[in-house]
Amino acid sequence: MVIIETLNQLKFTRIYTLGRLVKSKTEAWDAQPTGFNNTIRWNAGHIYITMETLIQKAVEGYELVNPEWIELFVSGSSPDIWEDNVPSTEELLAALEEQPGRIVKALEGKLTNTLQEPMSIGPLHTMVTVEAIVQFAVWHEGVHAGMINALNRLAGE
Repeated sequence: MVIIETLNQLKFTRIYTLGRLVKSKTEAWDAQPTGFNNTIRWNAGHIYITMETLIQKAVEGYELVNPEWIELFVSGSSPDIWEDNVPSTEELLAALEEQPGRIVKALEGKLTNTLQEPMSIGPLHTMVTVEAIVQFAVWHEGVHAGMINALNRLAGE
């Protein structure tokens, strides 16, 4: 039962994220207000790439889709250094829409698997199962969806 709920949370969180992104004004996607490290476009790409890389660490043989986006959206990256290789709003939305179905399929029968190597986030959190990685990815997405929501509000939704 818990496993089904984990996958349902993944799907629900993505629906919420896409809802925030669809509400975003075109000009707000690349605005970076004072006090914010990144933009709506960066947060959208970061959510996508983080999910891809976490699932790759959790599921042996998982192949990343759009690996060329990693350098743009990995933690510590910034839109300040981007050139002309940034995905469009439409490309990001399409990638975010198709990703959950592909990931759920890749996770079938694997959520209870133990990771070959535990993954730690700081000194307080170590994940040892595939399900723990997925739960972290869902939490992470929620944090960034909240940032998108805040950026939308600043842009006057």
